[in-house]
Amino acid sequence: MKIDLTETTASKINKALVEGRRAVGTPAIGMVLTLVIVTDEENAYDALKAANEASREHPSRTLVVIKRVSRSPRDRAKARLDAEVRVGTDAGTGETVVLRLYGEAIDHAQSVVLPLLLPDAPVVVWWAVNAPLDPAKDPLGALAQRRVTDAYAAEQPVQELSGRAATYTPGDTDLSWTRITPWRSMLAAALDQAPCTVTSAEVEGEEFNPSCELLAMWLAGRLNVPVTRKVSAGPGLTAVRLESSGGTIVLDRPDGSLATLSMRGQPDRAVALKRRETSELLAEELRRLDPDDIYAAALKYGVDKLAEDGARPAAPEPSVAPDVAPDEAPAKPAAKKAPGKKAAAK
Repeated sequence: MKIDLTETTASKINKALVEGRRAVGTPAIGMVLTLVIVTDEENAYDALKAANEASREHPSRTLVVIKRVSRSPRDRAKARLDAEVRVGTDAGTGETVVLRLYGEAIDHAQSVVLPLLLPDAPVVVWWAVNAPLDPAKDPLGALAQRRVTDAYAAEQPVQELSGRAATYTPGDTDLSWTRITPWRSMLAAALDQAPCTVTSAEVEGEEFNPSCELLAMWLAGRLNVPVTRKVSAGPGLTAVRLESSGGTIVLDRPDGSLATLSMRGQPDRAVALKRRETSELLAEELRRLDPDDIYAAALKYGVDKLAEDGARPAAPEPSVAPDVAPDEAPAKPAAKKAPGKKAAAK
């Protein structure tokens, strides 16, 4: 069921939500959080589709904030709010409100969203595109316990990681980090199977892929070894090689779907490591609303420091298996490739 409201207010939107639930017989008590999506008109459809699919695992009230900038100076000065209320099958397993803000209302999006939040429920804000430099200080981000960005959607993805490190606040996370969960789990499991001392590592992937940089920083920080960043044609992250006292450990995924794990003294094993959809990444982030300390440590390690460590000739201290989050099913990220700063370690 869809209800269109033009030049409306938050109280009228709440009233429409109640009427819609009564019409379809859907209560609001099953929803576990409020998901606020900040996007533009071009990317709104894909973002909302991903949120609806994620709502099967996390029933929620989804508020889509679209800021519409008018060309006319007169229209830019006039505040206006249009809304589209969706309940029932049109809103996944929860309910959805698409908010289009015009004029002065754009600068006060938090005042529009605040009355529409579910009472006594966590708030997650996801910037599908155009994330702020400091999500925690953004008016909408200040309302949330969890703030999700995507460095891969930025014009300069690698530089975006440096900005995220400088402004990190507990509760921040990025889908570029979520994309490497299966890689981190597989590498940690490999080191558990063959206890050894890792002396160096190499991460191979697309040149401007922030997930490759995050994985390299995570390995360098957890293992305290020099890490080489090698560029490949992709797709995405293609291989990780660990040089150790027990031989070379290689996790190779040349086609973005099936990977091969090679270890000395063991037969090669095929590993399902398909690139995950945005909905699966979002669902993973909604499973935990506490701060991700491992992500914070990897992010603050720094791309620049990674390059310095890669040039260090001396052998590092013995390593241990790194901590990881639980293994996840593979998927496919949707984001554009854009120029950025290359972080390479020799």
